[in-house]
Amino acid sequence: MFEASEIKRLIEQGLPCEFVFIEGDDGVHFRGIVASAAFEGKTKVRQHQAVYATLGPLMGNEIHALQLQTFTPAQWEEGRGELGM
Repeated sequence: MFEASEIKRLIEQGLPCEFVFIEGDDGVHFRGIVASAAFEGKTKVRQHQAVYATLGPLMGNEIHALQLQTFTPAQWEEGRGELGM
């Protein structure tokens, strides 16, 4: 079983983040929101790959799935009200 707080810590350690939120109920399937200036100019696929890279070999092993929503800081400021954050 893996803790959402540890995933959050690893992402924040590996990326300059404006905001990180991770949740999961069963210890292997997680959902998250990440806002980072590192996402500027990158496609959603590249943004997700950047997040997954912070987790290394945990992805597909201890962490079976991580469903992501990623944002640049400007996108986050515009849309976070819609997400209830």
